[in-house]
Formats: sequence, structure tokens, C-alpha cells
Amino acid sequence: MQDSRQKVESQKAESKEIQSNKNKDSSILVVPRTLSGFKDRLPMEAMAKSKLLFIVSRIFENFGFVPIETPHLEYADILVKQGSDEIQKELYRFKDHGGREVALRFDQTVPLARFISQHRAKIDLPFKRYAIGNVFRGERAQKGRYREFTQCDFDFIGSNSIACDAEIVQVIYASMVALGIEEFTIWLNNRKILNGICEYFGITKQSDISNVLRIIDKLDKIGEENIIFELTKITNEENARNILKTTSIKQSGDIKEFFNEISYLKDWNDSLKTGIEELENICEILSNLQMDIDSYRINFSIARGLGYYTGIVYETTLNRQKDIGSVCSGGRYDNLTRSFSQEKISGVGASIGIDRLLVAMESKNKKQTSARVLIICLNQAHFGYAYKIAESFRRSTIPTEVYPEISKLKKQFAYANAKGHEFVVVIGDDELKVNGITLKNMTSGMQIKGLSLLKAIQLLKE
Repeated sequence: MQDSRQKVESQKAESKEIQSNKNKDSSILVVPRTLSGFKDRLPMEAMAKSKLLFIVSRIFENFGFVPIETPHLEYADILVKQGSDEIQKELYRFKDHGGREVALRFDQTVPLARFISQHRAKIDLPFKRYAIGNVFRGERAQKGRYREFTQCDFDFIGSNSIACDAEIVQVIYASMVALGIEEFTIWLNNRKILNGICEYFGITKQSDISNVLRIIDKLDKIGEENIIFELTKITNEENARNILKTTSIKQSGDIKEFFNEISYLKDWNDSLKTGIEELENICEILSNLQMDIDSYRINFSIARGLGYYTGIVYETTLNRQKDIGSVCSGGRYDNLTRSFSQEKISGVGASIGIDRLLVAMESKNKKQTSARVLIICLNQAHFGYAYKIAESFRRSTIPTEVYPEISKLKKQFAYANAKGHEFVVVIGDDELKVNGITLKNMTSGMQIKGLSLLKAIQLLKE
């Protein structure tokens, strides 16, 4: 009896010691979490992103753009004072282990200017490049807006021709169509028009003009009254209301009628005249193409917050999801390389915001696998044949996965449904005897037995 009691007490003591050790271990565990404004991507979203990047890369290359890469981290003086005041506040800036002042890039356009100036001797102009990579801004995180996000930039460097600006619109349009975006609008404006409006209402100091553009760019966020309140810090209330009224001009109908309606603005000053004529020229080029003419419109409130834009600017919004904001923005910048070189090299480009597009399209794509086909086996002895079939499919560019365990058919088909495989191949004794397979279409439910390997590949290719 005494031995039994001692045994029980010993077990209790051991249990307390184990629990105590567990508590000690748990107290030193790091809580797994991500920083605000940053995110992990599960397979379904990561694959959707990979697919979008592949599609836009093909579009860029179809227009003759070539890829380049620049580092995420730059010397701080490369990036400082290149963006707006707001961007500068959001800049991730610090000293590295060598005591150097460095910063994470906030976009890919400023690093492009540095790249062009640094490698000028190796680059023939005009130069068409695209770059896909992550950028960083310490802004407030919200739906579709992160502190680390991926930009897909494409730029036409070394030409002042308005044809380059028109081609940027073509690339935006082709990208949206290729991505399956059905209803979108590419809004066009010209910084020269905004500068001309400021000039007409007596605002000529460059810092004041920059502030006006920054304020106008917030119209959709803060509303008209707040815009007027902000503008009265720069000019009187009458001018503020007139600036708001003029910058609120937006095309709603036929493009030719719109340009006729605003033709009086050309008489205000040369800046307005040049800006409107450049928009007329770009629309004339686009009118000759097989593009939906309603997909691009003029909007004088499009300012773009970055300070380096000098000409035509673009913003692309989704007609049914305007709350997401612009999914592709950009414009012309004629003075950016002056920070790095005495040679004046102009450029025009835009950037596709893949992260915002993923938010917009997340309901469309629930596929959680990169494989089109799942091969399932009914017996352990069938795996050799299954992997032989999978190898043949992959060599024929048909992504294929083999279910690695023998289990009930219901469980394996449920796995295929959950992951989004288009087809299931069943390998059993009957299939092994005839060197064939059973192929099932997971969408239609149609099933074909005794199918030869070559015929299966042909059907899957079709």
C-alpha cells in the first residue's frame, strides 16, 4: 500500500514538473505575427499573384519592353526629396552596419533614374524597360494598401514624342484586358493643365503650385469643402472655389465634344493650351486603335501626388470597385535624371499595383494548386506507373500532382475539389493491365475509361 502511495505521489510530482517546464517553455516562445501593413500569402493568393505577374510580363514584352532589376535598398540621398512631402514622411530610412545613410525604395521610378544615369554608356535611347519588385512606404495600412507592396513598372525613356505617352495607355489597356478586368477606366490629365489653372488664378510660386496639386489629388478622400479649406491657406476663398470648379472638369460623353467644350481654356495661357493639345494628340492616336473608346477619359482632378511628373498623368480605376483606388498609375517625367546627371533625359511610364488587383480579384480565383491534374492510385503497387504518367504529362507542359497516399476515393476526390484540380486521373488494376488511365473532368463530371496516354495528353492540351 505504501509503495502504491509513493508511486502515485511520484507521478503527481512528475506531472507538476512537466507542467512547470511547459509553462517555462511557453513563456519564452515568440508569438507568431506579422507587422501591420505587411502580410503573408497563402498558396491560393501566392499562385494568383504569380499568374498575374506572368500575364503582365508577357504584355510588357509584347510591346518591346525589357526587364531590369534594381536593389530594394538605396543610398538615402538617392531617394530623399524625390517624392512629395507625404512620401518623404513615409520613407523607411536608417543607418546600415557600415554607418551609411540608406533607405528602402518607395517606388521604382527614382531608382530607374539612378540606373539610367549610372549605366548611360551601356544603354541605347529610347530605352523601354519593365521592372517587377517590392517597394516600401510607411503609410497607414488599409484594404488593398500595404507598407510593402509589389509594383510592376514599365517606362519609355529618352523620347519626348507624345506617341510614347499613347503607348503607355495601350499597355495599361492591354494589361487590364489580359487580366480579365471587364470594367475599368483609364483617367488622363496633364500636369501642364493643372499648372496653367494655378497660373490663371495667380498662383505662380512653385512650392504653392506643388501644394495645390497635392491638395487636389485628395479630392476623392477628403471632399470638396475640405479641399476649399486647404486651398484657402494658399489663396483667397474665391480663387479656391474657382480652382476646385476648374479642376473638377471631367469628360462624360464624346471625346470630340468634350474638347470643343473646353477649348476656351486654351486662351487662358500657354501652359493650358499646350496641355490640352497634348491630350488631343494622344486621344487622336488612340482613336485609331481597336480599344474601347469609353475605357479612357479626361479628368482634370487627376494630379498624382509625386512631385516629379511634368506632363500627361494616368490613373486607372475599376468601375465597380472604386474604393480600392487606382490599380495602375503613372505619367511623364522630364526632369527626374537631373538629380543624377546634367544630361536631360525624359521619360514616361506607369505602374500596375498587383496587390490592389489581387484584392479586387480574390473572389474570382479560388484555385489552390498550380497543377491541372491530380493522379490517384488504388493500390500501393500503382505508384510507379502513376509517376511515369505524371512525368509524361509534365513533359507535355501539363502541370500534374500525384496524391501520395492510398486512401478512400471519396477523400482523394474531395482533395481535388478543395484544391481546384481540373482533372483527376485514376490508376487501378484495370488501367494498369491495358497501360491506360481513367480521366475525369472535375467540372462537368464526364469520365473516360481505358484512355491511352497519348490520347489523354491530346485531350488535356485541347
